[in-house]
Amino acid sequence: MNWSVCIPQLSDVLVVSVEVSDAVVAVRARTRSGVPAGCTGCGQLSGWCHSRSVRRLSDVTLAGKPLRIILSVRRLYCENMACSKATFAEQVPGLTVRYQRRTPALQRLVEDVGVVLAGRGGSRMLRILKIRLSRVAVLSQLMRVPLPPLVTPQVLGVDDFALYGDTYGTLLVDATTRLPLTLWEGRDAERLGRWLREHPGVEVACRDGSLAYRQGITAGAPDAVQVSDRFHLWQGLSRRVQDIASAHRGCLPAALPPIGDAASARVEETVENTTADTRAERHARRLFEAVQTLTRSGRSHSSVARELGLDRRTVSKYARAHTWQEVVRRPPRKPSTLDSYLDYLQQRWDEGQHSAKILHEELQTKGYLGHYQRVKMAVAPLRKGLPIDEPRERPPSPRVAARWITTHPHRRGPHINDRLPRLLDHCPELRTAHDLVRRFADMLDNRDATSPPEWLEDLANTGLAPLTGLARALREDRDAVAQGITTPYNSGVNEGRITDVKLQKRLMAGRAGVRLLRHRVVLIAHLRRRYADRPTISPR
Repeated sequence: MNWSVCIPQLSDVLVVSVEVSDAVVAVRARTRSGVPAGCTGCGQLSGWCHSRSVRRLSDVTLAGKPLRIILSVRRLYCENMACSKATFAEQVPGLTVRYQRRTPALQRLVEDVGVVLAGRGGSRMLRILKIRLSRVAVLSQLMRVPLPPLVTPQVLGVDDFALYGDTYGTLLVDATTRLPLTLWEGRDAERLGRWLREHPGVEVACRDGSLAYRQGITAGAPDAVQVSDRFHLWQGLSRRVQDIASAHRGCLPAALPPIGDAASARVEETVENTTADTRAERHARRLFEAVQTLTRSGRSHSSVARELGLDRRTVSKYARAHTWQEVVRRPPRKPSTLDSYLDYLQQRWDEGQHSAKILHEELQTKGYLGHYQRVKMAVAPLRKGLPIDEPRERPPSPRVAARWITTHPHRRGPHINDRLPRLLDHCPELRTAHDLVRRFADMLDNRDATSPPEWLEDLANTGLAPLTGLARALREDRDAVAQGITTPYNSGVNEGRITDVKLQKRLMAGRAGVRLLRHRVVLIAHLRRRYADRPTISPR
């Protein structure tokens, strides 16, 4: 049997014997005598044999079984008198590598599996392929893979990502090839500036509104055009709109459609209500009054937090609020399985059936699977002469209201188109925020960089603290903002690569250090590109 057909890497050697057992396929082979080999020191060919030695190699599986190659190789004299090597061991291309007990094919498989699945996952996958290798060995082979040479990009993407806990990292991406370049721990301006000085040639730098990245790019590549990403600009404006909606939480019930005079009265009562009825509301009111009293006396937020035993962010939230209602958490109402049977309960009650047990049995025959106590609680208002407690729509949360405002008018559904105008008519502050959002959206759609100065002036004159702070930040970064509006460059490729970084972190269960994470993120992107560029064989 011609084993060189089954095992192409054995085409340059002589196969002596093949032993097939249940556990392994063992191949004994030897290199051909009389064929000159190149010296590993100087490269000169030599056929002068000194002796022979045996190398034991592991190869990829054959017919689902591990393949072991026992190869007899020659040790040759180097005939170049100027060479530092007196003898050298011959190497078989495609089969042997110096100091390596794996064939190149198996080594590439181990490296690729390590890049894709890292240590534990890679070890399990190799075990399925009948290759036994520990997770430490897989990681060791992975870290030996050299990174591709770094080419300075013309368009650089800079963004941060959560590394672990409150620690962030910085990721650099070539926006042209969409490949990651490097990453490191921290997001300081000094290290970014140092990297840019070591890799000159960056012409455009895409970033978010971070002051650290702005300073780092200015210090390391002063001639580069900085582009403030449109997505981050829109995200920053959306967060300010949500802050305004939170500050005017009392206006949000006005978005609900009126349901008779009683329903309208309930909405007005909710809007004007200033009494704290529940335990959570009383707690929020006490904290609000305490924080407001201490902060108005000139105390810092950190000092107030230490005195009250609160987190500094909690103190900041209560200090920014205008009323205690803004900081009360209102959990959304969960739908009940009894809602679809309320009309039937009302009908049977009017017919004279007032037994909750019998009503529960009747509902069970109609498919109700809930508990008797829920039926008993549902008919309790009827015993007092009150209407049944029908499900009512809850007011929108500040996040939902902000989403209504930032959604394009053509993409709003009938539900939003019915409630948003009612909310804007009731709250002038949200009306102002809505008008400014729509003007900014038009600037982004039309790539109009002439309107931002006037828009920023109106933003600063609204008298709303969130929008005033945003206007001040955008003015300091006005050149990059104008580039973000007019140029086609953006940080979309950065966000995609950050998603990939998070995936690699989760695959390693958060155990990866920065060096291993950098190695995998860079190599796996090139590995995908390599296999994506391979031509596919179309079926006949």
